[in-house]
Amino acid sequence: MQFDLVSPERSLASMEATSVQIPGADGDMTVMADHAPTITTLRPGVLKVDASGTVHEFVVTGGFAEIGTQGISVLAERAVSRSDITQTDMDAMFDEAQDSYSRAKDTFKNDSGPIDDAAKLLADMVAVGAEIGLSTKQPSL
Repeated sequence: MQFDLVSPERSLASMEATSVQIPGADGDMTVMADHAPTITTLRPGVLKVDASGTVHEFVVTGGFAEIGTQGISVLAERAVSRSDITQTDMDAMFDEAQDSYSRAKDTFKNDSGPIDDAAKLLADMVAVGAEIGLSTKQPSL
């Protein structure tokens, strides 16, 4: 199946894939040929693409995945090849998640929903750092 990954900055990948593991907002999912058409949101995580026996990994911070009968298109808020990500990149993504959490706490004092969403985003960024072997700062909750 055809796999395409794009971010606002550029197209990161376009290849024939046998499977794609997606960090979906409602849980991880694996897409293979003839998957039912679906649109899902992404959470921060590692997107893995198996193309001819080679696994390509990308760190994504959110976005959407559109699964069609012919392939899958991922529109990521931010995406970086795992081999290209640096500690500085990871720190910047963590800092953005921490800032979002702090703003949510200040803005939604009487509504825990947005605060919980921001805390989950922050926890997901910590998990991404652990998965790819980069350290993250300790979240301030």
